[in-house]
Amino acid sequence: MVALSPQFSRHERKTLFMRFLITGGMGFIGSHLAAYLHRQGHYVRVLDDMSSGTQVHFSPDIFIKRGDVRDVPNIWPLLYGVDVVYHLAARVSVPASVLYPREYNDVNVGGTVALLEACRDVGISRVILASSATVYGRQATQPVSEEMAVKPAVPYAVSKVAAEHYLFTIGQLVGFETVALRIFNAYGPGQALPPTHPPVIPYVMRQVDQNASVVVNGDGSQSRDFVYIDDVVEALAAAATANVDRQTINIGSGQETTINQLAQIIGEVVGKKPNFLYNHENTGGVDRLVADLNKAEDLLNFRPKVSLKKGLQNLYQQDPIFRKQGGSNTSPLLGFTVGRSDG
Repeated sequence: MVALSPQFSRHERKTLFMRFLITGGMGFIGSHLAAYLHRQGHYVRVLDDMSSGTQVHFSPDIFIKRGDVRDVPNIWPLLYGVDVVYHLAARVSVPASVLYPREYNDVNVGGTVALLEACRDVGISRVILASSATVYGRQATQPVSEEMAVKPAVPYAVSKVAAEHYLFTIGQLVGFETVALRIFNAYGPGQALPPTHPPVIPYVMRQVDQNASVVVNGDGSQSRDFVYIDDVVEALAAAATANVDRQTINIGSGQETTINQLAQIIGEVVGKKPNFLYNHENTGGVDRLVADLNKAEDLLNFRPKVSLKKGLQNLYQQDPIFRKQGGSNTSPLLGFTVGRSDG
């Protein structure tokens, strides 16, 4: 196979061997993406500060560098020969961003700018940003489309809006291609379950599995768009070669599910009845949030394949947190072990 050189068009990329750098490649989405691209025969480099607490056992052919995305001289060598950069490195907890807004601004915004400077210096041809559906905030109509004005209501969402603006502005000024994927509530095997601010799906599944109470903020009627990790990875991979320069694209399931409905489906998967405790003193965030996927279908040929129930079954059967069988505590998908995270 031949390496892709900068003079090839984006359409010619589809049939060629490519070199990728994934920042945050040891995280939940990044690790699945790295494994997928490697299985497709591409060369993958990973940069991660290892702060998530998740240990991922990659193929030895995937190059892993421990480092901070804000350290530009450290990034330069990793970018040489790379065709496309995936920028996933970020602090991702919405509640923690309220407590530590300076840290979220420093890492999520400052880290993005530092990476873009390094890409400018080396001459990267395309940068793909993993943005977030939280940028939409509370909208009067659903589903939300990319043309709607963003209404970020928490520091994490503000940091993602700023990262998008820096991405498109610097890309246009320098001349490299850019695309931002606004990812909705991704879930699947390998998602860390930290002791504070855990993601909703693994939290609810653990509580139901252990016959513990599921604490729900609000009345559980708030709805979200839960998208399985394999579908997210396919969208990210498609963005490397599609004609999507300077585009913002929603990546979700397109299906709206309330927290109460989610818990009931998890109960069906686990075989136990959820026990709810409603905390009416705390809100559950925005009332509704579901993705309009028309643009993703048009530009990326993206159609989610995994239903919520099937994805939850995969999670329960494959993730070491829930597996009951003896033997190795590693996933058949990635070979990960899930460790503690305090972030």
